[in-house]
Amino acid sequence: MNPILRSLHERKSVRSFLDMPVEPSVRSAILEAAMAAPTAGNQMLYTILDIKDQTLKNKLAVSCDNQAFIAKAPLVLVFLADCRRWLDMFTEAAITARKPGMGDFLLACEDAMVAAQNAVVAAQSLGLGSCYIGDILERREEHMELLALDRYTVPIAMLVFGYPSEQQLARPKPKRFNQSYIVMTDRYHRLSGQELRAMLAESHPSEDYETFMKAFCDRKYMSDFSVEMSRSATAYAMEFLRDSEAP
Repeated sequence: MNPILRSLHERKSVRSFLDMPVEPSVRSAILEAAMAAPTAGNQMLYTILDIKDQTLKNKLAVSCDNQAFIAKAPLVLVFLADCRRWLDMFTEAAITARKPGMGDFLLACEDAMVAAQNAVVAAQSLGLGSCYIGDILERREEHMELLALDRYTVPIAMLVFGYPSEQQLARPKPKRFNQSYIVMTDRYHRLSGQELRAMLAESHPSEDYETFMKAFCDRKYMSDFSVEMSRSATAYAMEFLRDSEAP
C-alpha cells in the first residue's frame, strides 16, 4: 500500500491532543493544502476562519455540544460556504447580478468540504490528528454573532487539529461498512432488510440488530443536537435563499 493510501486508511478522529503548539510552518502547509483542493470553476467558494482567540475557542467548545477538547486544540479552523465574495466582486465591477440560489449554495458547500478534507489529509501526513465538529451547524443565531457571519456565509464544518495523545494513537479506528453495501453500479437501489442486517452484522458482529438500532437512533438521529442541527441548517438555507429569484 502506498503512503497516501496508508495515511487515508490509518486516519481516525482525534479528540485528545498533546500540549504542543502547531508550528507556523505546519499551520501554513495545512492551509495551503486546503486551498489546493478542487473547486467549482476555480471560484474557491469558501472562507476559512483560523480561530486563534482563546476566548472564542472556549465559547465554541460550549456552543458545539459542550466538547471541552475543542478549547484545548492548538489549531481550530471553520470552513464557510461563501457566496458573498463573488457577489461583492460583481458589485465592485458595477455588475447587477442575481442573488445566489440553491445551486450556488450547494456548490459552495462542496467547495468548502473538499477544502476541509484536503486539510485533514495534509494534517495526517504531517503527524497531526484531526476531528470534524459538525455541531458548528447548530445554534445558528449564536454562531452568526460569534463569527460575524453574513447571510451568504454558512459554517459547513469546523476542524480541530493537534498532535494526538498516546491513548488516541492506540485507539482502534472504527470499522467501516463493507464496500458491497456502499458502492452501487449505475443506479441507486434500497437495501433489503436482509442486506441491512448483514451489513451491520459484518461491522458489529456482537450486536443485536434491534437493540443496536434503537440505541443508535435515540443517541444520534432523535437526539436534541440532531434536531437543533436540522433547525439551524434550515434557517441558514432559508435566509441564504431569501429573495434569490429577485435581481
